[in-house]
Amino acid sequence: MTPPARPTDVLLAHGLGGSEYLPVPLTAVLIGGAWALTISFAVIAFAWRTPRFGRPDAGRELPAWVTAAVDNRWVRGVISGAAVVLTAWLIVAAVGPDNDENPLPGAFYVLLWVGMTVLSVLLGPVWRLLSPVRTLLRAARGVGGPRVVGLREYPRRLGWWPAALGLFAFVWLELASPDPSSVASVRIWLLCYLVITLVGGVVFGLRWTVDADPFAVYSTVASRLSPFARNSAGRVILRSPMNSLPTLPVLPGTVTVLAILLGSTAFDSFSAIGFWQDLVADGDGDSRAAATVYSTAGLLVFIGVVAVTFWTAARAVGGVQPNLRRRLPGLMAHSLVPIVIGYILAHYLQSLVEQGQEAVLALGDPLGRGWNVLWLSDAHPVYVMSDHPTVTVTLKVAFVLGGHMLGVAAAHDASLRLLPRRHQLTGQLTMMVLMVFYTFLGLWLLFGG
Repeated sequence: MTPPARPTDVLLAHGLGGSEYLPVPLTAVLIGGAWALTISFAVIAFAWRTPRFGRPDAGRELPAWVTAAVDNRWVRGVISGAAVVLTAWLIVAAVGPDNDENPLPGAFYVLLWVGMTVLSVLLGPVWRLLSPVRTLLRAARGVGGPRVVGLREYPRRLGWWPAALGLFAFVWLELASPDPSSVASVRIWLLCYLVITLVGGVVFGLRWTVDADPFAVYSTVASRLSPFARNSAGRVILRSPMNSLPTLPVLPGTVTVLAILLGSTAFDSFSAIGFWQDLVADGDGDSRAAATVYSTAGLLVFIGVVAVTFWTAARAVGGVQPNLRRRLPGLMAHSLVPIVIGYILAHYLQSLVEQGQEAVLALGDPLGRGWNVLWLSDAHPVYVMSDHPTVTVTLKVAFVLGGHMLGVAAAHDASLRLLPRRHQLTGQLTMMVLMVFYTFLGLWLLFGG
């Protein structure tokens, strides 16, 4: 099957960019974004005097059958089993030809990375159910007990640090490695991931698949904006997504995880700028090695800037005890979640909608032998977002600004809970300045380059 030509000849790796599609000039968007955040902060600061987020039972209980369906072991078993089957199918693709028709890279970068984010925002931490490794470990534990799975307790001091390393390995593969789109590169990465996750699960039990698995932690972060949660009685409830933000685990490595997610996405936009592409232009021999070094350094710089600026802004408040000051970056980290998700959706949603179709169609013939397993051989991708660039770009602006406004609200709410009364307003100023900076940088990277 030969897919139709794209509706545009010039398409960035992750969707439309450039200010030519903005309904107003980029300068107006940047200034308007700054004013939107400033006005939002002023309104919130004077109208929002008590903490509103983090209440476990806030929300509306859904009918009992919803909870029963979600908890039904047969329903969960079918979903987990389907994920295992899909994994096996991708293993088949992994031994297939290393060409553009192989579905493995598309499934890996688009369906898994971006699709899981969207599902987690909509439904909750879905990777705990979809993870094939967790499913296998649960089955092994059910048969052999703790003698097989969970030989030692997971050290609390590790926190999310193993997941942070895994997330960095993923973004490095996508954004800095010499050949990220090759089947061989994705195959090696996934093999390492499966081995590390399986061995870690055997040694440390299922806790490893919650706190050390990079995809599980990513799903947990995104799920903090889900409208679905559970109350203290275990019932599924519908509530404001913002109410779940303060429940983000505060563990060693939490700020680093968020810095990697936000910094890598920003670097992905930055890497599309002309002068950077000229600097790291692909070539043979030493030039390719140099491009990898430049890209790795750039990626580390962006992640480091996010981590250092947020850490500094969170601690720049007076009137607090040294112990609380040290903990403030972790306690305020959830305010970054809306910014991370907003920027990821702005950057990658078009890829999910359009390249996701290509990946699904390719899954019907993983070995390139003319199979039609999904009965989709006559289907063709519909590039709906590329066909409407102005609408698409407007959505991207809305995602970025919306994420930052929600981040301001989350930071304000956290300040009301954590800071002394006389410092609740002034203690937010550095965070407000930081978010204006993030907004300018995010919008410029998306459209200015």
